[in-house]
Amino acid sequence: MSTSPAIVAVDWGTSSFRLWLMSRDGTVLAEHRSHEGMSEVADRGFEAVLEGHLQALSAPATLPVVICGMAGARQGWVEAGYIDTPADVTTLGESATIVPGTARRTIIIPGLAVRSESEPDVMRGEETQLLGAYLEMPGGERYCMPGTHSKWVSMNGASVTGFETFMTGELFSVLSTKTILVHSTGGEAKVDANDPAFLTGIRDGWARPERITHQLFSIRAGQLLHNHAEEENRARLSGLLIGAEFAGAGIRGGEQIGLVSSGALQRLYHAALLACGVKVRDIDADVAVRRGLMESWQRFSNTSKDKKYP
Repeated sequence: MSTSPAIVAVDWGTSSFRLWLMSRDGTVLAEHRSHEGMSEVADRGFEAVLEGHLQALSAPATLPVVICGMAGARQGWVEAGYIDTPADVTTLGESATIVPGTARRTIIIPGLAVRSESEPDVMRGEETQLLGAYLEMPGGERYCMPGTHSKWVSMNGASVTGFETFMTGELFSVLSTKTILVHSTGGEAKVDANDPAFLTGIRDGWARPERITHQLFSIRAGQLLHNHAEEENRARLSGLLIGAEFAGAGIRGGEQIGLVSSGALQRLYHAALLACGVKVRDIDADVAVRRGLMESWQRFSNTSKDKKYP
């Protein structure tokens, strides 16, 4: 096991920042996490925030940096653009954008795009996680990546043939805090993946997604008429939305899906997929994104030896 840092790997989202010092063989030597996402660092500057974390870790000044996520958005550090699908995820590093004028060599991985006129879609950050997930589970045809905006990805080998985004997490947040359901689902308690109300909600949302707006109001009515508890209502709301997501993604009982997630979301989606008869293979999201960042850097390095660093 190597103990010398070789690269700085960063997943820089809208509201979160995750940094790892990694050795050449992919061993994590140190890490920093914060809430300094894209929306929080505009005034301070991306490079200043990054260097602050690296100085705290006493990282050598010569270490290169590979970044994925919203730092590459139009409103981010430097726009990294999108690669159109179908796209080979193993080649992401070849299209990385070099950040000009930085003290250390820094690149940002591009996102992926579905340029359909009727249902366009984009991802930024998940493509790197997907690369790592593919390397962890080669041969998988479908991957579920839960989150504020959940991604469902179809693949043929290393090629992403298409993907769809579902605003499930954001809808849960808005419905539980900004609508009439705030009176029935109040509080910040985590939903239990084994709660019968959650699992019933999953099955109802999956089987009858066309009734979702009625089922949502029934949560309020159930509290008024039958004194259903807030915890039960919160669990049912989560289940209904995830079940409707499953219906939209067209999941089938018996198929195998790679679930790229961690923590509470991993537990919820794992239980939900099992309830629908899906064969689940869990892939840790942090492991996936780190492996994707490392692979992208290696691909970039192998194809950019003759490129001049600005």
